[in-house]
Amino acid sequence: MSEAPSVFSRIVSGEIPTTLLAETDRVIAFADINPQAPVHLLVVPKTGEYRDVVALAAGDPSLLAEMVEVASSLAQEHTGGDFRLVFNTGETAGQTVFHVHAHVLGGSLQEGSLGGA
Repeated sequence: MSEAPSVFSRIVSGEIPTTLLAETDRVIAFADINPQAPVHLLVVPKTGEYRDVVALAAGDPSLLAEMVEVASSLAQEHTGGDFRLVFNTGETAGQTVFHVHAHVLGGSLQEGSLGGA
């Protein structure tokens, strides 16, 4: 029995609508619906093949690099270029969707805070 598609797979397929802030052939980006910082965006690969950033780095480092490039571009546009890039890896680390994704956080974050909101 296969797992149900993740919420991100459903967004990628268009089943769940969202406003895309960026899109490449392999990556999409949109605002988080539960922001943890003044700016909280998500960068998600279109493939659901990788559960977390460790699997992605081992399986397709160029896709990981593309995600970081998109995150940097979004941060330039939304935060003047300063940002925090977070990959939660594992349930006890706060990962709730097991389709690798990056959180782009920005907007007057303080050192020592996780999100800043």
